[in-house]
Amino acid sequence: MTYVDGFVAAVPTANREKYLQHVRDCAGVFKEHGVLKLVECWGDDVPEGEVTSFPMAVKRQPDETVVFGWLLWPSREVRDQAMAKIMEDPRMQPDVNPMPFDGKRLIYGGFEVIFDE
Repeated sequence: MTYVDGFVAAVPTANREKYLQHVRDCAGVFKEHGVLKLVECWGDDVPEGEVTSFPMAVKRQPDETVVFGWLLWPSREVRDQAMAKIMEDPRMQPDVNPMPFDGKRLIYGGFEVIFDE
């Protein structure tokens, strides 16, 4: 069964193109290591909540946009083996491909697919 890594981040709105270039640079590395699909979504209808919400979860500032994305892997085993290699890949190092957002507010996790239609 496939496996999904999902994430939510707050990206400075002015960094949209930098973020997109960061994603393009990362996508090739992830595909080399087995990811089946990489999807990035730029928020355009992400309401503030009263108790919880995407903006609240990432502590979005007025000059930031919420980004939501996911990676589809063939399995958790493939993902676990790949992530160790990806994090060591020279193309993924902060001095080569810096994150154009505050990584401390990035929310991510791995998810077992239990339904897919």
